[in-house]
Amino acid sequence: MTRNFIKTLALSVAGVFSFCCAIAQPRLPEGYFWKKLPNGLEVVVIENSKVPLATIEIAVKNGAYTEGPEFSGLSHLFEHMFFKANKDYPNQAAFLKRTQELGAIWNGTTDVERVNYFFTFDRDSLKAGLKFMNAAIRFPIYREEDMKKERPVVDGEFQRAESDPGFQLWYGIQQKLWGDLITRKNPIGIHEVINTATPEKMMIIKDKYYFPNNSLLTICGDVKHEAAFAMAESIFGDWASSGFNPHEKYPIPPFKPLTKSEYFVKESTIAQTPYMELTWQGPSYLTDSASTIAADVFSTIIGLNSSKFQQALVDKGLASGASLNYTTSRYVGPVDINVVPNPNKLKECYDELMNQISQWVKPDYFTDEQLKDAKAILLRNNIHQKEKPSSLASQLSYMWCSTSLDFYTDLDNNYQKVTRADIQKYLNTYVVGKPYAAGIIIAPALSKQQNVASFFVAK
Repeated sequence: MTRNFIKTLALSVAGVFSFCCAIAQPRLPEGYFWKKLPNGLEVVVIENSKVPLATIEIAVKNGAYTEGPEFSGLSHLFEHMFFKANKDYPNQAAFLKRTQELGAIWNGTTDVERVNYFFTFDRDSLKAGLKFMNAAIRFPIYREEDMKKERPVVDGEFQRAESDPGFQLWYGIQQKLWGDLITRKNPIGIHEVINTATPEKMMIIKDKYYFPNNSLLTICGDVKHEAAFAMAESIFGDWASSGFNPHEKYPIPPFKPLTKSEYFVKESTIAQTPYMELTWQGPSYLTDSASTIAADVFSTIIGLNSSKFQQALVDKGLASGASLNYTTSRYVGPVDINVVPNPNKLKECYDELMNQISQWVKPDYFTDEQLKDAKAILLRNNIHQKEKPSSLASQLSYMWCSTSLDFYTDLDNNYQKVTRADIQKYLNTYVVGKPYAAGIIIAPALSKQQNVASFFVAK
């Protein structure tokens, strides 16, 4: 449901992120336990004794969506700086030495609507690991010498991405799709902002979003929830609440709906294989959570080898690959079609792609059996994803940040309830006949040979 590169309204809805008001006990799967500390920190304990390990994760409602142009990419840099120095481990050497003592596997990620940090270690190290996490999340030290080393590392990730034709195409699509709010959908950032970041800017991010009432602590593994809750409260209980709701104080500006379809052809010598992409502004969890579920089911139908889409494009040799994906998002999740067209049949591939999209809302476009198969695939995939205990925290926190714990718990059942009418509503509301951004990246010689500019245009 997500992309590694990775709801149309400002946060004026009272109570959506409320930290001060009591909230009902969320529905959780068996073996999951929830508690909200007085300072607003939500804690979930997942009891899973498959292996004698424990994983702890802190997720923060931060990421690209909180960044205007002046801060673009700094949530990502902040994530990197998390593993440098803090009051207990005043330099990176001391930090790394402690991870070795704990036998920890660790990492962090920055996405559009979440930043998360996680450690996995022996279950007996849980208390020591929580103290280690506490020092890093609450008391970071931003030393200029550390930032000098890390800025080029983060910018290097950006440069490596730019060497990928797929990223170049994706970025061009984002420019068309989001306009002047593109930084709020692009976690990787802007070169100049990354390379000129200061410790003071890091503190601005911390002082906006890094508070218990904007965070989720997940403890997962061979643990008991009563003991884990007690440890969490004793270690994180004095972490002071911000005293404000960050997403009310710093509201997310609404993403402007597209008014017309936008096309571009990007010629690049690195694009030895052409790529084609179409993207719509899809549903938002806050305003249409039902369509986010229908979107996943329909994308799965499209991916079936038996689907008309695959048969028309891949089986007939017009493309070597074609997929449809929706990214579950609190604010306007994108709906993406990605196609690797046959270089010798670019126009035929594009024409058939548009023909298939126009047929999506027809009652006979997919069969009842295909709908059933898609639901079964989603169920199997979710079961498979939950087989690795150390991944459970990340799966949960993504949904906590972009949807809700109830949504996460009910997802499997709700997939099974999706009807044809639900899919029709989703497609008619967001996709078929709606404006989109379209791009193709292609080698200059092939672009000229196939005269791509003559047909890859809005009509």
